Amino acid sequence: MTFDDFKLNEQLLDGLYYMGFKNATPIQEQAIPQILEGRDLIGTAQTGTGKTAAFVLPILHKIASEQKDGIRTLVIVPTRELAVQIEQQVQGFSYYVDVTSIAIYGGGDSATFTEQSRALKRGAEIVVATPGKLISLLNMGDVNLSNLDYLILDEADRMLDMGFYDDIQKIISFLPEKKRQTLMFSATMPPKINKLAKSILSDPFEIRIAISKPAAGVTQEVYLTYDTQKTPLTKLIIDSKPEYKSILIFTSTRKKVFEIAKQLRNKAYKVEGISSDLDQRERENVLMRFRSRETKVLVATDVLSRGIDIKDINLVINYDVPGDAEDYVHRIGRTARAETKGEAITFVNEDDMYRFVRIERLIEREVPKLDNPKEIGEGPKYSSNPSRPQKGGFKGKGGGGNRNRKPFNKNNKGGKSGGNKSNYKGKKGNNSGGNRNFKKKTDNK
Repeated sequence: MTFDDFKLNEQLLDGLYYMGFKNATPIQEQAIPQILEGRDLIGTAQTGTGKTAAFVLPILHKIASEQKDGIRTLVIVPTRELAVQIEQQVQGFSYYVDVTSIAIYGGGDSATFTEQSRALKRGAEIVVATPGKLISLLNMGDVNLSNLDYLILDEADRMLDMGFYDDIQKIISFLPEKKRQTLMFSATMPPKINKLAKSILSDPFEIRIAISKPAAGVTQEVYLTYDTQKTPLTKLIIDSKPEYKSILIFTSTRKKVFEIAKQLRNKAYKVEGISSDLDQRERENVLMRFRSRETKVLVATDVLSRGIDIKDINLVINYDVPGDAEDYVHRIGRTARAETKGEAITFVNEDDMYRFVRIERLIEREVPKLDNPKEIGEGPKYSSNPSRPQKGGFKGKGGGGNRNRKPFNKNNKGGKSGGNKSNYKGKKGNNSGGNRNFKKKTDNK
C-alpha cells in the first residue's frame, strides 16, 4: 500500500515523497485509516516498524484540514532524545504544511527554557514533551491545553518502567473534559499498560505487530566471554570489520559507558560515549556526530535502545546482556532497520547465561555461539540450562580459563588462572556484508 491510498493532504504527500517515503509499513497500513476515522487506538509494535509516522501523518492531515488556534496535539515520550527525534520527524513530514511544533524537555540551559516557554505561549500546534518538564510548565501556567484534540503516548511501557505512571495521570488531569482522540503506542503490553489504557482510552482499536521478535535482517551471534575478555574482543571485532562505518555498543550502567569508550579509543576511528551524565547540548552533539559518521563507535546504555533513530547502523554489540529480555530486542533493533541488513553480537559471561537463555526463549530461536579467537582465549562453557546466579558468591581471579563459582568461605581462595585455549583458524566467509575472521563452533551449543 502506498501513502496515496490514504487520501492524505496533497502538501503532506509532497513532503513524504521529498523524504523518500512511498510504501507504508504494516503498522501504518492498519493505524492510519483508524486514526483518520477518529478512533482511539493502542498499537503494539517493536522498534523500527514505522510507528512514529503511523500517528504523525494522520494527525498532521487533520490539523492541516481543521485550522484552529492553540495546542492541538500533545505527544508524551519517556526521554529527551525521543522528544527531539519525533519533533524533527514532525518538521520533516510537515515541510510543505503550515503546522508548528516544539519539543519540551528538561536538562537544557536557561536560553532553551525561555525558548520553550515562548513557543508554548504562542501556541505551537504540536507539542512533544517529557512528563517531568511538562508538569513543571503546567504548574507554572505556561501551557494552555484548552484546545487539545489529540493525545499520544509513545513508548508507554518504557515510561511506566521509568516511574512516570503518576506523572501521566497528573498531565491528563490538566486536559479539557471535552472528547479527545487518544493514541497509545508500546513495544510490549504488560498488565500495567492495560490498566493505563483502560483509564484513558475509549473503545480503542487494537493493533499487534511483530511482538518481541528481532527484524529478519539481523544476523545474531554470541561470544562466551569473561569480563576481562570483553574489551580486547570488542577491539578485535571492530578491527576485523573496517567496512563498517557505524557501530553501537550497549552496556549496563552509565559509569561503564565512558570507561569502555576510553578503553576503545585509538587513532584509526572516533569513539564516544553517551549517557544522562552529559547535559542536553552535549548529548545532541554526540548524536549528531554519530549520525554524520564522524563518530564510528558510540557506547550507550538502554536509555538509547529506543530513543534514537539512526539509519544504517552496521553492528550492535551487547557488551553486557540486558536484564530484561525485551531490551535485547530493542537493542538489536537499532540495526537492520527499514528492511536493511545488520549484525548483532552479544557477549555472554558465566552469570549472564541465565538471562540469555530467557532471551532465546523469547525470540524463539537459538543464537549461534562462536569460538573466541585465539588472541582472546577460551571463555566459559555454555549451558542451555544454567542456574540463576546467586548474590554474594565468590569468583576466583584469573584470565582465560574456567572459573568455579562457590559460596565464600575461608577455605575458598579463588580459582586458578590460565586454561586451555581454543585452536584458531583464519577462516573467511561472507556474513552481513563483511568478512568473518572467526571460526564458528560446531560442538558448543
